[in-house]
Amino acid sequence: MIQLTPQMRILLAVAPVDFRKGIDGLARLCREALATDPFSGTLVVFRNRRGQALKVLVYDGQGFWLCQKRLSAGHFRWWPGGVRGGVCRLEVHELQLLLWNGDPARAGAAPLWRRLGEPADAPAAERSRNSFQTAAR
Repeated sequence: MIQLTPQMRILLAVAPVDFRKGIDGLARLCREALATDPFSGTLVVFRNRRGQALKVLVYDGQGFWLCQKRLSAGHFRWWPGGVRGGVCRLEVHELQLLLWNGDPARAGAAPLWRRLGEPADAPAAERSRNSFQTAAR
């Protein structure tokens, strides 16, 4: 079983991949095209050309896991475009939304980190002003 934790590094390969590739082909793609070590424990997400399926590759210390999800109808609605370097970083909650065919960009999730006592939905300028006033006291 693959456990998704907040500390996990998750990368999304933006360019579509030939899904005939297996573990070795995707691991080679990680090293050559994405400049990441497939043995580092990084979870890497790939998409096929039609946008109907995702593959997830991760090394757990003993071996590789390769998981695939194919939609029975339609295609994944959200996929980043125009990202430099061909790779996009995801947080765990964004991956969970993506796997359920949601749009992580429109989820409106609370920030992963904020100062204690700071409201989660306060605008950034208000948060920084409040933290400055608190620090000045």
